[in-house]
Amino acid sequence: INAEYGKQWYQRRVRGHLEDNRVVVLTLEKFNKVEWWGTIIKGDNEISTKKVQPENSKLGDLDGETRGMVEKMMYDQRQKAAGKPTSDDEKKAETMRKFMEQHPEMDFSKCKWG
Repeated sequence: INAEYGKQWYQRRVRGHLEDNRVVVLTLEKFNKVEWWGTIIKGDNEISTKKVQPENSKLGDLDGETRGMVEKMMYDQRQKAAGKPTSDDEKKAETMRKFMEQHPEMDFSKCKWG
């Protein structure tokens, strides 16, 4: 398909098949798996992703990768609501803490965080 795409996806991971001998179905794997796409090709009519109602499912019904992603999103949402750091923020702080421990010769007192 020769077009300008609205979002990034893994071009080497495209899968496709012919359905009912008349429809080509392409499956694209997104870079950002937690983002809803309103359109694939720039200029196409966009769907309102706010109106999309995903099926209710139990965490136990999800595959490992999806379950982990959903649990992380739920945790981050709770943290934000409580005014606390998200898992990404915690990871960055832990990385910085370890770096500071490994470099006691450096003065971090004048660093601005956040």
